[in-house]
Amino acid sequence: MFFGWSDNLLAVIQTLNQILTAGIAITAFSLFLYALTFNLRDRVARSFAIILLCVVVVFTTEALQNETIPNWGIELLLRLQWFGIVFLPAAYLHLSDAVLVTAGRPSRGRRRFAVRGMYVISAIFLSLVAAGVLLGPLVSDGQPAPHLERTFWTEVFTLFYVSAMLWAGVNFARAYRRMLTRSGRRRMLYLMAGATAPALGSYPYLMFGSSMAAQTPLLFWSAALVINVLVAGLVVVMAYAVAFFGVSWPDRLVKSRLFKWIMRGPVTASAALALMTVVRRGGEYFGSSYNAFVPLAVVGTVLLLEHTITLAAPLWERWLFFGRDRAELQLLQNVEERLLTQGDLQQFLEAVLAAVRDHLQSPSAFVAALDGDELSLIVVAGKRSLLDQDNLPEVLEKVEDGAQMQKEFLWGDFWVLPLHQRRRGDLDRDELTPLLGLLGVARRDHETMEHDQREALWLLADRAALALEDRQLQQRVFRSLEDIQPGVEMIQRLRAAGRYDTRANMLAEPPPQEADLANWVKDALTHYWGGPKLTNSPLMKLRIVQDLMHDYKGNAANAMRALLRKAVDQVKPAGDRRFTTEWILYNILEMKFIEGRKVREVAGRLAMSEADLYRKQRVAVEAVAHAILEMESHSLELN
Repeated sequence: MFFGWSDNLLAVIQTLNQILTAGIAITAFSLFLYALTFNLRDRVARSFAIILLCVVVVFTTEALQNETIPNWGIELLLRLQWFGIVFLPAAYLHLSDAVLVTAGRPSRGRRRFAVRGMYVISAIFLSLVAAGVLLGPLVSDGQPAPHLERTFWTEVFTLFYVSAMLWAGVNFARAYRRMLTRSGRRRMLYLMAGATAPALGSYPYLMFGSSMAAQTPLLFWSAALVINVLVAGLVVVMAYAVAFFGVSWPDRLVKSRLFKWIMRGPVTASAALALMTVVRRGGEYFGSSYNAFVPLAVVGTVLLLEHTITLAAPLWERWLFFGRDRAELQLLQNVEERLLTQGDLQQFLEAVLAAVRDHLQSPSAFVAALDGDELSLIVVAGKRSLLDQDNLPEVLEKVEDGAQMQKEFLWGDFWVLPLHQRRRGDLDRDELTPLLGLLGVARRDHETMEHDQREALWLLADRAALALEDRQLQQRVFRSLEDIQPGVEMIQRLRAAGRYDTRANMLAEPPPQEADLANWVKDALTHYWGGPKLTNSPLMKLRIVQDLMHDYKGNAANAMRALLRKAVDQVKPAGDRRFTTEWILYNILEMKFIEGRKVREVAGRLAMSEADLYRKQRVAVEAVAHAILEMESHSLELN
């Protein structure tokens, strides 16, 4: 009785482990894509992506193993599984070193060589796996599960694994002690806690073949179940901590984007997979090898979860991520959702003009907006040939003489109605509101308007005036946003820099964005041999330029030219210079900027059109900017 109950419990635990293993593989792969998508330029995110890739390999190969696979397939999957395990120690040390550098403790060379050495040792262990030395042959009937036989080198690798994890833990602790802000310390704790996930996740595979695992399978699989539950949560915690590295977005945006990514990806896929497994196992229990409810359950789960996420996303963003700024952020969201774009304005005014033409049976109508002192035609409905666009300024002069400010008047074959702002409460009744634009409607054969037609036309004109007033207000808002955008970007970049290294980053300018850098590089290259765009370039503030000035006796222009020359040379392919496809970018930089040739001459020499030359030139300048950014990052690390 007891053994039957124990076997059933063991079967349930193993099934739950299979579901969790597949879920962890899905989660790790989804977070791997997240790291590749949003912050791959950061070294912390890159090293974390390597760890996630190892986790994907380990848990995917584990999830693929089942009773239907022959022994040779099980052995192949087990050996592939160790491809992920052997690189975890090096990846962990790499991550801890990157975090320590970000925290303001750059490597003087020893840690960098140690990380590279760890990857070399991992590669050696990988070759031992491929040669069948690190692990022996398959034990198909082994307990608690089929596994590869342990060897002397397995014990050596276990010692290497534990030592590397302890070393990485010391680096994490050193980085934690350097944190100065509460948020930095809190996220470093999250990172340290989450970093235990892959180490814990690979531990059961290191135990295969041991006497403890063989003698107490129920205890082993129970421990594996608990570890998998912890791994599933801790991988997400680790991804949350790493998501803040290398990005200058506000915290709420990082949290919201990651949360939505996890809900739409791992949660939805894992739930569908779990339900599919349960339904399939239930069908097998009742004697049905094929269960038609399996695809129905999967499709229903995906659709229902996606629908729920879409409905719930605004609510959880508001209550989980907005915090004390909820009212302001909700106002911004409402503005974004209700913003009147140029397309919306044109669509609304087209509807107004359609109503005007229908009411008066007019062949043509238009709306013109007053931008500064000039009239610009916004929408024309009907026959455009009836409208004399060149003489529109005359209409504006006729309105501004004061006699026609509040009533319609004739201009050729058009009735013209001035469109004014709505009257505010603080204006006198006789005081005129500012002019927004004009509405014109063509009349047929000198016809006159009836009283009810005039009232309807002025009502439609008020609708058009409302749209033009909103257009004017929104243009002011856009201009204000354009004015504050550089300052906001600078503040966000300084905030991002101060998340983990306040002392080092708040005293210096943060690294420029690559898009800004490309514009500065193009200007500096334009005046390569001298000029204000070179000597007054924002590139002069870069650390690498300051370092080069020591080599050129304080001459900033020569230091800048040396930097540009060095960056251009990095675009240069290996070998002697040629006029082939792979040399196009370098030849454009050399001939256009260094040699100072004219565009037509360069285009003719490279056998391309001038338009194509400008496109290729933009790519070449971006390559130079990327090279300078890499040199600047390297210089900051060394200092």
